[in-house]
Amino acid sequence: MKVKIGFRMVMTFIFLILTIIFIAPIGNGIVNIGNIFGALISVLFMTVSFFWGRFCGIVSRLWERPVGRGIVFLSGGLFGLCVILAVVISCFMIAEMNDKPNGKPTTLVVLGCQIKSDGPSLMLKRRLDSAYNYLIEHEDVFVVVSGGQGKDELTSEADVMRNYLVTKGISENRIFMEDKSVNTQENIRFSKEIIERKGLCSDITIVTDGFHQLRGDIFARREGLRAYNIPAPTAIWLLPTYWVREWFGIAYYTVFG
Repeated sequence: MKVKIGFRMVMTFIFLILTIIFIAPIGNGIVNIGNIFGALISVLFMTVSFFWGRFCGIVSRLWERPVGRGIVFLSGGLFGLCVILAVVISCFMIAEMNDKPNGKPTTLVVLGCQIKSDGPSLMLKRRLDSAYNYLIEHEDVFVVVSGGQGKDELTSEADVMRNYLVTKGISENRIFMEDKSVNTQENIRFSKEIIERKGLCSDITIVTDGFHQLRGDIFARREGLRAYNIPAPTAIWLLPTYWVREWFGIAYYTVFG
């Protein structure tokens, strides 16, 4: 009995921590399907763990009636399907993170994200630093920095990205700007147009956060591009939110994209 209670308390604590992790980005103005869904599910499982006896009692009472058994089967089946989809998508995401160019000739494409008034955000800075490290090691590689201007941004993401790389010592002649896109699909499509117009290598290496690599690769394949990946590190406290958000993004574009 004590073991069961102890296990329940441990699970309750784990889901409490997950709830806090998913809520934390809200303090930085980050609110999306990832942390909303993650927080709701974490609270639900925390509640079930804490009130396990009552939960089992509710299930038992439902099981006594045909309609209740249907509800239990439907809920369990839907939950199982969601878990399977999440695991499968995550496996593909991890696989793309490890699909690196390994010295093959490519054109670097850095995907933009939010900028601040004084320069790139932390997430964008990490992407640019990853691109910089690769460009330093491969001096014959050109790079397309891709990102338009958001409604709350003073300039385009691409302009900030180019200035950052130039400040760190990358020659302007190696950098091409794509400053019209507003989403990942346009990042890839418009970058491809620049690559073709400038006669750059048609194989690309996408530089973005690891959780974002799969979606970038999906759009690259739709544009007929062979894409490799260089994942930039994501802050640990942000990773769960964006990882869960990516499940929904990939599922949406797979079905409706």
